[in-house]
Amino acid sequence: MNIYTFTVSDQYINIRLDLFLSQQLPQYSRSFLQKLITDKNILVNDKKTKSNYKLRINDFVKVTIPCPQKLILKSENIDLNIIYEDNDIIIINKPQNMVVHPSKGHSVGTLVNGLLYHYGNNLSTWNEDPLRPGIVHRIDKNTSGILVVAKNNIAHQKLIQQIQNHTMTRIYHTIVLHNIKNDEGTIDTLIDRHPINRKKRAVVSAQGRRAITHYKVLERFGQYTYVQTRLETGRTHQIRVHMAYIGHPILGDVIYGPGSMHFNLQGQVLHAKSLGFIHPSTNQYMEFETPLPIYFQEVLQWLRKTSK
Repeated sequence: MNIYTFTVSDQYINIRLDLFLSQQLPQYSRSFLQKLITDKNILVNDKKTKSNYKLRINDFVKVTIPCPQKLILKSENIDLNIIYEDNDIIIINKPQNMVVHPSKGHSVGTLVNGLLYHYGNNLSTWNEDPLRPGIVHRIDKNTSGILVVAKNNIAHQKLIQQIQNHTMTRIYHTIVLHNIKNDEGTIDTLIDRHPINRKKRAVVSAQGRRAITHYKVLERFGQYTYVQTRLETGRTHQIRVHMAYIGHPILGDVIYGPGSMHFNLQGQVLHAKSLGFIHPSTNQYMEFETPLPIYFQEVLQWLRKTSK
């Protein structure tokens, strides 16, 4: 266990707590520090707080880095749909019903278990979490689509910087309930944990993290709308929360919507279709796209047929 303490000077007044700590403790990633804040391992004036807390002069910040989690990850011979690979990155098309990394209740069968089998130690460790080697960003278990995995820490850090700078292109396709009035629009809110159900996220009026989703209607089917969404930020469950917030929950979303409706779905109809970024070594822009999975195509075919 490591403990760090800081007393805030006037040059750091009004800076967010997580930004301040990422400057003071550059050996740890910002996401790792944010998790420490959430887990109450970082206190300000001996009180729990949030990542977006604005520092005041003479604030006393105490950081406790717990001992590394003692867990041996199991490698599993899981088939991975690899779209592209080089010395720095792996582009993977994740199927629906696969968890990205091990967590409580999901210790095997995850993308990470498969990555360990195929790549061993040739995965980044920059995010400090032993359960997430190589994982730059996540998508939900029942969301299908494209992910980038980092093979080394330099690549990982450069990709994370692009996410933080909102320069990584992340396009999703989805089908939502009801007919969206506008052909396109932007949802700009704050998102935080749900005040009652802590496993959910919700749009809040204060103390949340800014979340921005751009959407464009692709097709209309009366009771349903086929939509393209582009993430400017990447909060947990962001698209699902935002579409439900504007009255158009995603078809099949049992958490933020009414569930599967009249379709035999395993989860929300949401697919991470394309991903674009500056390659960490070549500095060239690259963009990858994945086809809609069968479950998504079948719903679209049924809607096109019945809406005529």
